[in-house]
Amino acid sequence: MREEEVSDCGSITLEEWNGSSSTKLFKTATITASSSLSIQRSANRFNHVWRRVLQAFVPEGFPGSVTPDYVGFQLWDTLQGLSTYTKMMLSTQALLSAIGVGEKSATVIGATFQWFLRDFTGMLGGILFTFYQGSNLDSNAKMWRLVADLMNDIGMLMDLLSPLFPSAFIVVVCLGSLSRSFTGVASGATRAALTQHFALQDNAADISAKEGSQETMATMMGMSLGMLLARFTSGNPMAIWFSFLSLTVFHMYANYRAVRCLVLNSLNFERSSILLTHFMQTGQVLSPEQVSSMEGVLPVWATSLRSTNSKLLHKRVHLGVRVSSLPRLEMMQLLNGVGASSYKNAKYLLAHRKGNVSVILHKDSSAADVLKSYIHAIVLANLMEKSTCFYSEGEAWIDKHYDEFLHKLRSGGWKTERLLSPSITWRANWISHTSAAKID
Repeated sequence: MREEEVSDCGSITLEEWNGSSSTKLFKTATITASSSLSIQRSANRFNHVWRRVLQAFVPEGFPGSVTPDYVGFQLWDTLQGLSTYTKMMLSTQALLSAIGVGEKSATVIGATFQWFLRDFTGMLGGILFTFYQGSNLDSNAKMWRLVADLMNDIGMLMDLLSPLFPSAFIVVVCLGSLSRSFTGVASGATRAALTQHFALQDNAADISAKEGSQETMATMMGMSLGMLLARFTSGNPMAIWFSFLSLTVFHMYANYRAVRCLVLNSLNFERSSILLTHFMQTGQVLSPEQVSSMEGVLPVWATSLRSTNSKLLHKRVHLGVRVSSLPRLEMMQLLNGVGASSYKNAKYLLAHRKGNVSVILHKDSSAADVLKSYIHAIVLANLMEKSTCFYSEGEAWIDKHYDEFLHKLRSGGWKTERLLSPSITWRANWISHTSAAKID
């Protein structure tokens, strides 16, 4: 009876598939049962092994689980990491030599104390840097990413210079440790922000873990190359400095290319300025890819000579200004409602002076109010160059175009929930045009 039931049911062919997602499955085996069980393995076993190895370094569901700029950024980031750990062996060799490793006159307690001061300075510097800049790193992740690696290069340079200044050894190595402490804070914070950007499927933890694997592999390869380089250049200062400087130039170039690969769709000061200026001229919104090629990634002190208006408008707007820091004349104008804008009971006030726009935020202003106040201020900064009635014209523009501008931003793939800005610590409270007018 049981044999008849089996024969009635017919035979089934099972196929074994492997993959992290439905779009990335591949067949590994075919299982059939006729007179006996037959398992036919896939002929391309190498591809299966390769995919298994690759899973340790790329997020699950790759490439569909990450943004398109992930591959370019990670490639250049891995190359810069490789160069970093290669030249780190040269700087470490110089540092150990300066401390006295291998010399009979050196004492253990002396070397320990010097190392303690070096690490202590670095820890203290990291805390201070976090206190002053920790809340500002999100607003310009590209620039801080470059600055972090520049400070790391300076720190290694200090270590390499330390044997040349034995009388000032402690000062030199402490400066180097201080420089690297900035790197640790800025690099870690910007990496977290970029990981959130790359994650398309709420897979930030997976991306972070795989990035750790990539960095570990780059570290092992870089240290191995660094050991070989240190061995070949040992005792030849000219070769050491040539190798170090060459790797440093490549390191900064790779970092620049890495951040240039990034296509961020969040709004910060400069991206908002570029988008709004183009919209006011054409009525169209640029894509994140177009803005990425236009925005600057170098620090402010390295871009001060740029003179394009669309790139300078954001420098003329000061968000979250402290009321008592305004000049007395400007404060009087603000209190009297002259030369200032209190747009339709909005949660912000705008004031201008010498071509600059100050934004005073209400203590109850929301993220949407902050974004609107900044857009309004950019509009004023733009209109100042063309009209004397820029306050009324600015309010008319906000009435007519602001909602349309936000709608086109969202349609173009931009995130409009908030404006990425440095921490806003000063706000105000006011009651407009009453007998009990008040500003706190």
